Amino acid sequence: MIAATLHADQLIPQFDATSLDSPAQTVPHEPGWQQLLADAVTDPRELCTLLELDPDLVLPAIAAAKDFALRVPRSYVARMRKRDPNDPLLLQVLPIAAELQVTEGFVSDPVGDMNRRAAQGLLHKYQGRALLVATGACAVHCRYCFRRHFPYAEESALQQGWQPALEHLRADPTISEVILSGGDPWSLSDRRLKQLTDGLQSIPHIRRLRIHTRYPIVLPERVDLGLLEWLHGVPLQKVVVIHANHAREIDEAVRQACRRLTGAGVTLLNQGVLLAGINDSVAALVELSEALFETHVLPYYLHVLDKVQGAAHFDLPEARALELHRELTARLPGYLVPKLVREVAGAPSKTAVVGAVD
Repeated sequence: MIAATLHADQLIPQFDATSLDSPAQTVPHEPGWQQLLADAVTDPRELCTLLELDPDLVLPAIAAAKDFALRVPRSYVARMRKRDPNDPLLLQVLPIAAELQVTEGFVSDPVGDMNRRAAQGLLHKYQGRALLVATGACAVHCRYCFRRHFPYAEESALQQGWQPALEHLRADPTISEVILSGGDPWSLSDRRLKQLTDGLQSIPHIRRLRIHTRYPIVLPERVDLGLLEWLHGVPLQKVVVIHANHAREIDEAVRQACRRLTGAGVTLLNQGVLLAGINDSVAALVELSEALFETHVLPYYLHVLDKVQGAAHFDLPEARALELHRELTARLPGYLVPKLVREVAGAPSKTAVVGAVD
């Protein structure tokens, strides 16, 4: 049990802000993360122009973006190959006509979020931990997102100033870990994040804070001095689960951001999604695991696709997923092999995908 009065330096290594290679320090006039986020590409025409893609991709992208908008930071676009419609980073963000097809078995709430609502913006699915939907905002709109239909306007915990969620957490002493998710919780300002974690720190039985975020991958500038100071000031064990699906997402800016996070006493894990046409080869998965580990991130989960309406074109047969995972296990040491899992609505935990491969 961690008392609210426990000092941060009793839990995590000493943090020297002057030692950080923060972009804000080394390049004083570089735009901050909020400006970069506001400048993200949101028009399919512009994305296709920037990457010199076939103009025939534009109209289907505009049609699909009406249902689920395009959003992608420019620094992420800069990692894509021009004139390559099959670029594995592009395929994660470009709206296409297939998203508008209704596919049997693909639904709006594939993991049963709405049936496990404990308070506004708080999901309590698993013993000992609860997930707080901190915001609906994201730095990037991944086309396979399992919450692409989630009613964020009604279900963000921020709508009620965190209070109903905090009251539920306080009333349940079995909950020792809070997961911040969304959307992406790091879309919130440092002030908002501190407001939330100050509330969590006042609950004696909360021991761990887990944060699910794509920012270190798609907009690593978010990992600035203000964010690191906030993290350092939270006297809870901290785990940040990032989300990378392909090794080419990891560039030097991403590596620097991850180094800053580990320097602030954060444990870094990765959860990826197995996606047709993007990382459905042993070579791509091996390269991803090795790139993550070189960045001080441990591969944690490899999810089979959550069957959300609009994402059926990313799905792989289970037999192929098992074959890939078996080959990955044969190629890498165990600590570099993520668990192959799926989320089953109503199950008490993530469900391992196991079975014979023909």
